[in-house]
Amino acid sequence: MELSLLRAQAHSPSYFSLMRSSSGERAPVDFCIPCNPYFPTPDIFEHLGRNLETILKFYPSDAGTITEELCSTLGLHPKTVAMGNGSTELITWIDHLLVRESLAVPIPTFGRWTDQPLETGKRVDMYPLLESRNFSLDVTDFVQFVRMRGSRVAVICNPNNPDGGYLPKHEVLHLLDELIDLDLVIVDESFGDFVDAEPYPGIAAEAAVRPNVIVLRSLGKNFGLHGIRFGYMVANPALAGRVRDALPKWNLNSFAEVVVFMMRQFMGEYQESLRRLGADRRAMFQQLGTMPGLSVFASQGNFLLVKLPPGHDGVPLRDHLLTEHGVYVRECGNKLGTTSQFLRLVVRPQDDVRRLLIGMTQFLYSGSLHEIPVIGTHHRAVNPLSA
Repeated sequence: MELSLLRAQAHSPSYFSLMRSSSGERAPVDFCIPCNPYFPTPDIFEHLGRNLETILKFYPSDAGTITEELCSTLGLHPKTVAMGNGSTELITWIDHLLVRESLAVPIPTFGRWTDQPLETGKRVDMYPLLESRNFSLDVTDFVQFVRMRGSRVAVICNPNNPDGGYLPKHEVLHLLDELIDLDLVIVDESFGDFVDAEPYPGIAAEAAVRPNVIVLRSLGKNFGLHGIRFGYMVANPALAGRVRDALPKWNLNSFAEVVVFMMRQFMGEYQESLRRLGADRRAMFQQLGTMPGLSVFASQGNFLLVKLPPGHDGVPLRDHLLTEHGVYVRECGNKLGTTSQFLRLVVRPQDDVRRLLIGMTQFLYSGSLHEIPVIGTHHRAVNPLSA
């Protein structure tokens, strides 16, 4: 495996890049890219495979047709929705069209919320989330920060990336009320479908009727289909229309169309995949928490943030896991607000987690492989009640 790929850029190299550099080695187990491992089901992949020639050969419907079907399935009004070729496309257009001069965002968070506005000359006011508070967001303090800085746009990711921290719905609505005079408040719910802390966590319905709120949602992350670049935003018809009118008429591909038109048929399987992933998250949280000196942060996403014991650095651990165990993890040294002592680990099935634990144990504890963490033993973990 060519390790120079891991050091060449701010974001992680793609799975395809890793495979091209692997020289025929086994495919790594991907603990880096947050993807649902239980969806699509084998039956869905078989269906897509049978229709591959048609999907690739013929032009997709326009974005309006695909958006109408998505809205019909999710109970949204098409005038309040704009679909994009991945959430990053929507972030780009939101920045170009709706962010005028300044944007406030807690860090650490998804890098495009800082990088994109900086690239277009905006002022980015970064509000540090404190490790001592488990990276939790204090709404009152964040509002005071926005006022002090004079920010005209505010962004939060809920759950947040990379720590998976979750702000309950009533607190998000309080934040929106407090910032109703801003140009824009964006709630990025890209990992919202993985939340099980409360029954109906999303605020898309509220965004559709508020004057300055956008909710961003991902389909690729939730459906385990990162290769299909599709996501959507919800806002009042005027805001949604500004973004929708700027997008190309055929900005969505045929794979996206086929999956959107399959959603209703396979919604039961999708919900089951989320239930299984939630159980895996709780198990993985407990298992990682048994490792001496390792801090594990409670998450409502499909990943867990861990801090390595004192004296350990994530770069050599990442390299060891990839070269010696075929496990690919996200080292967070280039994420604003964290250091290379942090790793983000995607939630995966137990067989994969055991492989990860063996590799971490070997690296961190001098090859002591006789005590692999198991569920039920004592663990050092942060805020387990919301794990």
